[in-house]
Amino acid sequence: MTKLTHLIGIIKDKASQSKAALLSKRTTLSLLRATSHDCSTPPTTKHLAMLLSSGDGPRATASAAVEVLMDRLQGTNNAAVALKCLIAVHYIIRHGSFILQDQLSVYPNSGGRNYLNLSHFRHTTDPTTWQLSSWVRWFAQHIEQLLCASRVLGFFLGTASDKENREDRASGLSNADLLSELDSLVAMVEGLCKRPEPNGNLLVEEIVKLARGDWGVVQAEVRVRLNEFKERFGGFKFGEAVELVCCLKRLEQCEEKMLATMDEARELKLWDMVTLVKDMAEIELYREESKLRRDTPKVRVSESDRFSGRVLNNRHLLSFPSGRLL
Repeated sequence: MTKLTHLIGIIKDKASQSKAALLSKRTTLSLLRATSHDCSTPPTTKHLAMLLSSGDGPRATASAAVEVLMDRLQGTNNAAVALKCLIAVHYIIRHGSFILQDQLSVYPNSGGRNYLNLSHFRHTTDPTTWQLSSWVRWFAQHIEQLLCASRVLGFFLGTASDKENREDRASGLSNADLLSELDSLVAMVEGLCKRPEPNGNLLVEEIVKLARGDWGVVQAEVRVRLNEFKERFGGFKFGEAVELVCCLKRLEQCEEKMLATMDEARELKLWDMVTLVKDMAEIELYREESKLRRDTPKVRVSESDRFSGRVLNNRHLLSFPSGRLL
């Protein structure tokens, strides 16, 4: 970042914070302190905690805090500010109060879904901001997938409440719901595989640390569901077996990238479990396919097969009005 750009950023931060202080806007002031234009350092835990505390209280207060945060995120064209806003969003997901998390999950109010809409974000002032822009796009997508998976699972990933009774909860789900949850978790792993390469920037390093924490949570949830699937083999329908095999193959394709980017992935035996469950699922699939073929009624004809092969195809047999050929 050029010295002039850095100076302009400092001036903007000071002016905005002074205005918010004069107007006694506590939430805005906390947000501005946590999301400064400085691209070399991440927001401090103190400033993030102050931002969370500004959203404590009734639903209206939490809604206003989320709206101020999202307005700043959507209104900025500065990569550093955008990344710090995204870090604040992530902080709410992992550490915010239930009311604050709930307001985040239904933003915007008119849609009930969270569209950060940063896939085309560009800040091209200099090489540093250009590189940070790729991290804005990726981290925004990661947070969207995190929110999506949390909606499917029914709780925010990484919160204290989801660490208790995981096995009991999974055992009470139908096969379809369990597959839906696994699919959302696999989508998160696929998103983690698309992470850009770190460049030594401290702001980027903070995001890498957050992503590693999310990977730890996701792999734990995946393991619970894989263990549950192992207990259910013999009770899958053909379509469910197909969907499970597809999910596990997608997960296997992430192994090499995850081992290369996540140090924690090397210490886990998750990939051995994925391969084991996939092999079991393929056996289940073969068994269900064989059963399906046995149970499917064959077309019976009363005359020579040579007649049907010479004159009729399968479509004609199905539509032929005479019952004599059935």
